[in-house]
Amino acid sequence: MTGDLETKIRHAPRSPGVYLMKDGSGEILYVGKARDLKSRIRAYFARTDARAMIPFLVSRIRDMEFILTGTEKEALILENNLIKEHRPRYNVDFRDDKSYYNIRIDPSEPFPRFQLVRRPKKDGARHFGPYPSGAAAKETLRFLQTILPLRICRDRELKARRRPCLEYEIGRCAAPCVGRIGLSDYQHLVKDGIAFLEGRERALIGDLRTRMNGAAEELRFEEAAVLRDRIVALEETLEKQRIVSMTGRNRDVFGLCREEDLTQIALLFVRSGRMIGQKTFPLIRLRAETGEILSSLLMRYYDGVVDIPDEVVVPMALEDGLVLAEWLAEKKGRGVSLVSPKRGETLALVGIAGRNAENALKTARLAADRPEEALRLLVEKLKLRNIPRRIECFDISNIGGRHAVGSLVAFTAGVPAKEGYRRFRIRTVPGADDYAMMYEVLKRRYQKRENLPDLVIVDGGKGQLGVALAVLKDLGIEGMDVIGLAKERDDPRQVVPNGAPGFPPSPGGEMHVAEDGPEGVGSSGNAEGKGGDPASVAGRGRRTETPGKGEDRVFLPGRKDPVYLSRWPAALFLLQRIRDEAHRFAVTYHRKVKEKADLQSLLDRIPGIGPARRKALLIFFGDVQRVRAASVEDLQQVEGIGAETARRIRMFLDGSGVATLSPERKA
Repeated sequence: MTGDLETKIRHAPRSPGVYLMKDGSGEILYVGKARDLKSRIRAYFARTDARAMIPFLVSRIRDMEFILTGTEKEALILENNLIKEHRPRYNVDFRDDKSYYNIRIDPSEPFPRFQLVRRPKKDGARHFGPYPSGAAAKETLRFLQTILPLRICRDRELKARRRPCLEYEIGRCAAPCVGRIGLSDYQHLVKDGIAFLEGRERALIGDLRTRMNGAAEELRFEEAAVLRDRIVALEETLEKQRIVSMTGRNRDVFGLCREEDLTQIALLFVRSGRMIGQKTFPLIRLRAETGEILSSLLMRYYDGVVDIPDEVVVPMALEDGLVLAEWLAEKKGRGVSLVSPKRGETLALVGIAGRNAENALKTARLAADRPEEALRLLVEKLKLRNIPRRIECFDISNIGGRHAVGSLVAFTAGVPAKEGYRRFRIRTVPGADDYAMMYEVLKRRYQKRENLPDLVIVDGGKGQLGVALAVLKDLGIEGMDVIGLAKERDDPRQVVPNGAPGFPPSPGGEMHVAEDGPEGVGSSGNAEGKGGDPASVAGRGRRTETPGKGEDRVFLPGRKDPVYLSRWPAALFLLQRIRDEAHRFAVTYHRKVKEKADLQSLLDRIPGIGPARRKALLIFFGDVQRVRAASVEDLQQVEGIGAETARRIRMFLDGSGVATLSPERKA
């Protein structure tokens, strides 16, 4: 531990806030919050924190930053924002940025309509959801339109229409556009729809029955018949839903299953005592405490949810539970209970959610144990020309273009083939140009034409896919399937090296940008081969679902929209496993290269240390972290370094030596 870090720990403030732990290069390792920053930080270095990740984290900390807040709740919100921005290595990285369907209606409009939206806005309208799937949301909306004849047309169409449309003729719209229904009667329909979406079906049925009897007594039999049909439809819907709670409260119930460093979380949606659906979150791989993982997930999930239930049920008491409940209540506008039950029906609900999480984890495990099934699904769902017996995946790792490296991992029959792994130092690309780096790595790999794979995966979207196709076309290689696998929504434009086949040279630059891709690159034409694409014309099946931002997307040649494999977990899990292995291999090599360069740069700046002593230090300690952590006594054990030289080295490392690395990180 450096003297500067010791001083910061000793003088840490005793107030709420956020702390950022950094390594020697300034990279943020971990972001945390605390009611008392000094007490929390001391727990790390006094080894009183029993979390499994703490020894690994503490060994890398070289600097620390504190951000003070007024309250613990403010610290909670700031921590969440910083984690989303920096995604530190030792924090829970919850990447489920998928947006879910909500049903929106604005009662302030004269003739409002129900509509599906993915990202609710605080515009004064009512939002109901999120729905666990697009199918569930659309089915709910379809049911509402069946029993409540509200308009489905846009505002522009409503104002311009002069006669009723077909929806009126088939009884699915009351035609407010031409005055076939009065404003008060229409608003009554809207209130009925809101009551249904709020889970007040029983109260709604009672109100409808009263109105039906009143209409019958007044001899308005047609109106009574319409109300009777609505009652029957609602009762049939209620019968299909499973009653899981007699309290009738709206709840989100979380369950959890954990195996070593793998954590799977499931969520049950309970509305008015009835289970309406469930969802599972992406599998989390991290040596962190279960409570920390769950707290982080709650923050990230409810940060994007508008319709927060009255009660959130979790399988264990959370350290920051009171702060989370306060934050949820503030978002909802009224009180929200965050409970961890010990008995009764609520505990039974947690058990159901836990079994769903366990099943999801087993599914992921089984996917890894069935590579043949995964390969078959890849051929079927991506329309590959070849059974991908051998798969190669590429990734690039760099920090602002410095110490850039590329990785290649190979899988045979769905399992790693370590003999096929390759690492690449980027030779020809100055600056942070991932596309040009990918071009160099792919060309170096395939120009020898040795042991070619059936399937090539590049970590990225349309741009990286375009680069891969350009390389294969340049080398005249045909018959290989190529896909891109991207986590985030990529720029729809394609970017490939300047002068690549199919792209005219762009003056004064190294890259050419094409909105739709050139003929033959990233756009393989039709199945008959129009466009001259040497790679596969894979993936012409129709899109099966529409996940939101953040879910893994498979990009294919000749196809504008990506393919989603979430419905086929065996295939998706295999692709994710290969991509994650390529990423791990690239990052590991990148860190090794960077540490070696940092060490060499550091030793070059120490006064009085020549080539012989630098070599001796490298041989004795091996890496930069051990040199920086070495005491004067440790340094004296190196051949050729005496007491005075050791003290001089230690003074340099404690002072300007370490500080001189910061500009390199910022460069």
